[in-house]
Amino acid sequence: MHLELAAAADAEPIADLVNGAYRGTGGRLGWTHEAELMTGDRVGSQDVAAMIDDSTTAVLIRRSDDAAALLACVAVQMDAPGRCTISMLAVAPELQAARLGRALLEEAERFAADRGATVAKLTVVHLRESLIAWYERRGYRRTGTREPFPYDETVGAPRRGDLHFVVLEKVLGPHGPPHDRAAGDD
Repeated sequence: MHLELAAAADAEPIADLVNGAYRGTGGRLGWTHEAELMTGDRVGSQDVAAMIDDSTTAVLIRRSDDAAALLACVAVQMDAPGRCTISMLAVAPELQAARLGRALLEEAERFAADRGATVAKLTVVHLRESLIAWYERRGYRRTGTREPFPYDETVGAPRRGDLHFVVLEKVLGPHGPPHDRAAGDD
């Protein structure tokens, strides 16, 4: 498996991967699905293409050794001096127990730190407690800040009217002690 920066031609496969991991039928195979909260696409290929074209954002992808199959992705946006936002972390559902998400998150953090980020931010829907706990085991901490959920067609169709995001942050730097290595804890 190798890591690379996404190109314009990767926009549609990335959107398919993200939608499959979080909303698709296949996503129910993994633990990251949010189909009980929302229906429809999580992201469109045009949104991914805009991220790829944005000079402040890098979309990192992991492919199989034969360079054909897209296995995982993550976006790193350099927000302000010393700060980045990590988003769109997705792993093919059948690989979600292979620790690929953990490795890709660490690579995204290194990528951001190499570009001057000292703090990484991410947001998670507040009802996704297992996902929030996973990020907390990776060193992220809740800030106490909430961000509104975008109730529009850009994120699919929410099944609830009470959604919001929890903001988590992590100070980037030398890695601390090993994290909990629970089974299925990619």
